[in-house]
Amino acid sequence: MTSKRKMIKKAAYLMFDKFSIKNFLMLLIAGTINAFGVTVFLMPVRLYDSGISGTSMLLAQITPHWLTLSIFLVILNVPLFIFGLKRQGVVFTVYSLFAVAVYSTVSWLISDVLPIDVSFASPLAGNDLLLCALFGGVISGVGSGLTIRYGGAIDGIEVMAVVFAKKLGITVGTFVMIYNVILYIIAGLIFNSWILPLYSIVTYGGALKTVDFIVEGLDRSKAAMIVTEKPDEISDTLTEVFESGVTKLYAKGGYSNEEKTVIYFVLNRFQISKMKAIVRSIDPNAFVTISEVADVIKSSDMS
Repeated sequence: MTSKRKMIKKAAYLMFDKFSIKNFLMLLIAGTINAFGVTVFLMPVRLYDSGISGTSMLLAQITPHWLTLSIFLVILNVPLFIFGLKRQGVVFTVYSLFAVAVYSTVSWLISDVLPIDVSFASPLAGNDLLLCALFGGVISGVGSGLTIRYGGAIDGIEVMAVVFAKKLGITVGTFVMIYNVILYIIAGLIFNSWILPLYSIVTYGGALKTVDFIVEGLDRSKAAMIVTEKPDEISDTLTEVFESGVTKLYAKGGYSNEEKTVIYFVLNRFQISKMKAIVRSIDPNAFVTISEVADVIKSSDMS
């Protein structure tokens, strides 16, 4: 019995050891930023965020006054994250619920506690729908992107997409897009106007690009695959010039059936021309392909 208790304690320790104080602090910032973008730019002019956040905004508008955005954020998101617990894991779920709690709390503070009037117009952009759509989308996108970058999600639609997209034979991105299109159509039908839903699509586009920027960075790294008969000379030169390591992969030609060496080398876009010149000068017959890399992570950075 004692041995079993020790095993349980060890398992619990290992599970909670995965949590990071830094991640919680960044999720606190992310939830606050997301709430600021939504409540200061979108809610006052009746524009809609995407996913469950947008659904919560719509429901808050068509239900009794006491059913606020903050309440719907919790009511709709919590069951979805718990539903996806088995697929996404404990750490992801806890991070996500924490981010949602921050988003909900700060939204309530801005709307009902702080001396900021967001009842009929944006305090910063007035009734300018384009400005509200762009800045609301970009700012909420920063919050969503930071949440993803630090291990969670601020919207339960992403969990639904992961769980159901494959079963429906579509991608996660397509699932989210279809959900949002349906949301905006419903909003247009309810209010018998398509101006706000159309501007909400601008918000969605701005948020989507911002999330990509936050998660993947403005200047994505590149990966070069170099098939050459002079792997040692090229590897040594690339390492010396760029002060970066390379990886050698041993392969066999599909047509010639000859042994080949493939050099895998990660670089940025400003280094591509110099890399090509180096490879061309050493082995004019080398075959080079270059592709984008979404992120570069060292094992020491994943702790």
